[in-house]
Amino acid sequence: MPAYAVIGAQWGDEGKGKVVDYLAGKAHCVARYAGGNNAGHTVVNEDGEFTLHLVPSGILRPQVTPVIGNGVVVDPDVLLGELKGLSDRGVDVHRLAVSDRAHVVMPYHVRLDSLEEKARGSKAIGTTGTGIGPAYMDKASRIGVRVGDLLDPEYLRGRLDPVIDFKNALMTKVYGADPIPADEVLEKCFAWGNDLKPYVRQTELVVQDSLARGEGVLLEGAQGTLLDLDHGTYPYVTSSNPSIGGACTGLGLSPREITGVTGVFKAYSTRVGGGPLTAEMEEDTAGLLREKAWEYGVTTGRARRIGWFDAVAGRYSATLNGFTSLVLTRLDVLDGFPSIKVCVGYDLDGQAVDRFPTSLATLEKCRPIYEEMPGWDGQTASATDMSQLPPEATAYVNRIEELIGCPIHLVSTGPRRWETIVKKPVL
Repeated sequence: MPAYAVIGAQWGDEGKGKVVDYLAGKAHCVARYAGGNNAGHTVVNEDGEFTLHLVPSGILRPQVTPVIGNGVVVDPDVLLGELKGLSDRGVDVHRLAVSDRAHVVMPYHVRLDSLEEKARGSKAIGTTGTGIGPAYMDKASRIGVRVGDLLDPEYLRGRLDPVIDFKNALMTKVYGADPIPADEVLEKCFAWGNDLKPYVRQTELVVQDSLARGEGVLLEGAQGTLLDLDHGTYPYVTSSNPSIGGACTGLGLSPREITGVTGVFKAYSTRVGGGPLTAEMEEDTAGLLREKAWEYGVTTGRARRIGWFDAVAGRYSATLNGFTSLVLTRLDVLDGFPSIKVCVGYDLDGQAVDRFPTSLATLEKCRPIYEEMPGWDGQTASATDMSQLPPEATAYVNRIEELIGCPIHLVSTGPRRWETIVKKPVL
């Protein structure tokens, strides 16, 4: 089997964890290609609820080799903590492969993330404060530390000494903060190297070998397309490329190996932090939905902003990624709403536009053009077949499919694996 990518189509939090876990039942390798522990994926199976930040969701399928690719930035403390938690619950974690090329989130990255965000004041981006942005900055500046470096203490010491001096000067002289002792950082790195050594691999070879054997490979995205560093709502974006391009660079994978690209859409819109959300609901409605769906960040616990489904942003995401199929999640959250709005266009200074603007200044001027559809009194929660949906819910699913211009293959009607409608198999 070729590779199939599973990509968040909105601003993240679309329910990719459940989708990847569900599809991983037919896969042999699940490879995460971007982001860090600023992502949070929740999976519910017969053993309970699992919250993952770095470990690929496929680890809960016993036949799967989970891979953390070179495009991910890894906080070893977080990763090792996740692995212990999974192991304590009976999950075999020894299958995990971590790229020797993946960059490490260092203690000074976490400190600088908080200091920089605080210094922005009212212009704060709304980062998770987990050091992801500073880690990617060091990667681009060629002063980063890679996972493979942790296995060579002497080499690592030579690399780190000048970097720690520079970071401490930045913290003390620019931000007025205390320095981080170099010996503590080095000691921590040596311990990380010892603990991570059993997992470190050339993961591009792991993925390529799996494909060569004809096995199914899932490429797991983190965050969402509209948070993409290049193609999202810049500067209110993440520090990596969650869109399809990141899957190739983040895993050392040829684009020719990717046959299918599945976009995961929530039945409404959410985002965490600052930045435009054109179809944002009035707070009274948003508050009801937020509590019903418990729309709070898995990583930060922050309340998510809530909006109606934005088909303009959705078409943009579908075109950018080349989606071959869609998954619609959390349809059940809309049960009981008397009417449901869909943003079908934008009003820009009195002119109707149907293309997603690239300029933040332009996007902030846009106002939603809504199409209102009837809600439904019946229940979609736990449905496993389209015939079980109220007619109005079916019409809503069909309308989203029509507006995006791509077929919906799966509809998620709850957090559990079996709470899934298969209109057409993805794999």
